[in-house]
Amino acid sequence: MKKQSTTARWIALLAMGLGVFMGLLDVTVVNVALPTMVKGFNTTFTNLQWVLNAYTLVYAVTLMIMSKLGDMYGRKKIFLGSLILFVIASAINGMAPSLLILDLGRGVQAIGGAGMMSLSMALVASNFDGKERGLALGILGSIIGVSSASGPLIGGYLVEHFGWPAIFYVNVPFGIIAVILTVFYVRETPSYGKNHKIDLAGMILSAIGLFAIIYGLIVKEGHPHWAWTDPQVLGLLAGGIIVMIAFVFVEARVVDPMIDLKMFKRPHFLGTIIVAFALGSGIYAYNAFLTALMQNYIGYSAVQTGVRQLTISAWSLVLGPVAGILSSRYSKKWMIVGSLLIGGVGFFLMAHAISPTVTFAELWPGMILMGITNGMVNPLLNTAGMEGALPQEMGMVSGLLNVFRQFGTTVGVVGLGLIQDAQYEAHLNAKMPMLEAPAKAINGIKEALINAGPFSGHTIAFSARMDHLPFAQALQKIVIHAYDNGMAAVSMTSAIIVIVGAIGAALLMRNHMASQDLELKQK
Repeated sequence: MKKQSTTARWIALLAMGLGVFMGLLDVTVVNVALPTMVKGFNTTFTNLQWVLNAYTLVYAVTLMIMSKLGDMYGRKKIFLGSLILFVIASAINGMAPSLLILDLGRGVQAIGGAGMMSLSMALVASNFDGKERGLALGILGSIIGVSSASGPLIGGYLVEHFGWPAIFYVNVPFGIIAVILTVFYVRETPSYGKNHKIDLAGMILSAIGLFAIIYGLIVKEGHPHWAWTDPQVLGLLAGGIIVMIAFVFVEARVVDPMIDLKMFKRPHFLGTIIVAFALGSGIYAYNAFLTALMQNYIGYSAVQTGVRQLTISAWSLVLGPVAGILSSRYSKKWMIVGSLLIGGVGFFLMAHAISPTVTFAELWPGMILMGITNGMVNPLLNTAGMEGALPQEMGMVSGLLNVFRQFGTTVGVVGLGLIQDAQYEAHLNAKMPMLEAPAKAINGIKEALINAGPFSGHTIAFSARMDHLPFAQALQKIVIHAYDNGMAAVSMTSAIIVIVGAIGAALLMRNHMASQDLELKQK
């Protein structure tokens, strides 16, 4: 195959970067548009949850399937088809006349997003080689980090100036540019499985299993006071686990499996997926709680919050290429370990900064360290994940890293939310009986605050109705302290998660030379 010119390769990276940016941005950008959508569709936040959940569920479920199809039929073909599907669905979403059409469009859009995301790393790895590959994967890691953290800023600006449809319409012109660049500049990879049979059973079982587990977590998130043994939660989670066990059983016996289970016997690969999970559950999940803190409690607007969160996301632009260059000289393993530990320190600083009077001035040191972790680990993880992988495995490696990153985010949002709820409720139970007011009134207000949860409790406590009560100030102080206790616990938990990720990387990942030896043995 004729080697591309240097310019063509970097234009190809631009095309793939645009696809990844749009696909990941649409995981978070809708959050800031929900209040406007409530008015536009004349509905409730509860009914709008599927605008978020449809994308999250379908995105996570189809990542591995799209990876396998890319490996079998050509990664460029599937990436290009996914990109076109994403652009068409984005246009439909912007014009959606009803909530049902928007929910369905979000699901279709997620299939396109999953295809772009799952194949981008493998395409970069096959379009570049040598030191250029590390730099290119580093830049792609930067794009992943920036897109995941910039949703509030971009979404807030678009909604504020152009209305909620703009968050979907903006994908159309950039998507068309990406399609044109992909057609002319991205080099196709061989169809490694063109003589293989499609593992239909594996695809169906993996989709059903992941759907059940992630939907079970979403149900639990929406009903924090339901027990894990509640039939609607336990049934989904247990059913999903059983289906995934059946998936492993099938994969071990079919001739052409969707996933080669031998990949999970490699300590280095296990280390990388542990890091991906820690990144999702520790840092990306935490962003949702940080946004709520800055908007609901400190009082910043969506755009003001997004601007301040550049303290986190801007580091990805700066450090991604740097990490890519350094990865060819130094051990990626120890760079990842060190970067995760820096994030742990950042979360400890965040926990210490939380107070009733907290402002951005107290938060930015911890946010900077979080940003450094995100900016370094993402690109390094992409490069490290590809080490030791055979060419025909790169698509699936890319897909699995993204699955564990997305699954980690979902688990993290639920887990951190339950920890915050528990601390919030415990403080309300301990302090509200001390208010000088009738017990019946106190219990009614407490029940309303607990049902609203930490994110919305502030709105109730500071409402015009509560302001007229003689104990309003004392109540507001209790609610703020309850929220602070929960947020500090969330910060400490995130610190523990990234430190555990660092330990997993230290114990399981191999250094550069060890990974190269593994690749040579496999060949």
